[in-house]
Amino acid sequence: MISVEVVAGDARRQVLISLHVPDGTSAWQAVVRANLEEKLPGLRLDPAALGLFGRACEPNKILRDGDRVEVYRPLKADPKEVRRALAELEKRR
Repeated sequence: MISVEVVAGDARRQVLISLHVPDGTSAWQAVVRANLEEKLPGLRLDPAALGLFGRACEPNKILRDGDRVEVYRPLKADPKEVRRALAELEKRR
């Protein structure tokens, strides 16, 4: 068994769940085992939106002891559009 953490959040709060999982557990398996939907109703889980310590990872990535799996939310705004809007505001000052 290894110890891992699964972290997810919504606009209001963040949830961190510590788990003991068998060796060979994948990132996605840990997310499923964390039962996040119960703690964050309305959370949409997407196997393509996972990371380990701030870096994107595949859902089938095998975890190691101490890993932290992060569940990412979809972006509400296109980052390029936000940067353009901020640059335009700076020009006007």
